[in-house]
Amino acid sequence: MQSIELKPNQKIYFASDFHLGVPTLEKSQERERKIIRWLDSIKADAQVIFLMGDIFDFWFEYKHAIPKGMIRFQGKLAELVDSGIQVVFFTGNHDMWLFDYFTIELGIPIYRKPLDVVIGNQTFYLGHGDGLGPGDRKYKILKKIFANPVCQWLFGFLHPNVGIGIAKYWSRHSRIQSTKKGEEHFLGEGEWLWTYTKEQEQKKHRDYYVFGHRHLPLDLKVGEKARYMNLGEWLHHCTYAVYDGKELVLKTFEDAI
Repeated sequence: MQSIELKPNQKIYFASDFHLGVPTLEKSQERERKIIRWLDSIKADAQVIFLMGDIFDFWFEYKHAIPKGMIRFQGKLAELVDSGIQVVFFTGNHDMWLFDYFTIELGIPIYRKPLDVVIGNQTFYLGHGDGLGPGDRKYKILKKIFANPVCQWLFGFLHPNVGIGIAKYWSRHSRIQSTKKGEEHFLGEGEWLWTYTKEQEQKKHRDYYVFGHRHLPLDLKVGEKARYMNLGEWLHHCTYAVYDGKELVLKTFEDAI
């Protein structure tokens, strides 16, 4: 369990599912610039920024190569870290093959599993959210394959032009490509992550459960004392969460441009 002592007038920010790299270079760069404007808008009072997975629609680090593009975003993260803001990265199902590049080059720690964090006197359970809860058995099998060190080692032998080309072909057929705003609906008891948080709350109390992955902004009660918050995504909703030491609030970035 990690602990964060929030400084006066400082805040903690959470965002996920930027899916940089799709659907086209032009659209991705436009979204990248918007995300950078959001980061600029919060840097004055941000103590920690949690990036909660699927920041990239695909990422695989070869030993001596990384996917090209998204350089403005990486530069902005470097600027924020150098200014004293802590940035924390959780891998998602689209960028689980992010290894040590961000840690070595940018000083950003990487987490692959849900993490308990204490901020002030409140407890948070944080993660991307993929593979948690009931259902989605096909993906859970695929995740075991993709996360297998032997499979990752074998994929690393593919030339980057081939490996990244395969990944981009796969990305073009992912759900983020075809989903439009308004097509994601609240599923009630069919919300797997909500079910998962309710099961976790019965085992151990946390004040907040924060995940991405679902692509739908949600703020739901978990039992009598906890809340589950899903961060949505940035292709349509542009939502994020902010904690000021008292309450976690889901917000939308209203871009002036």
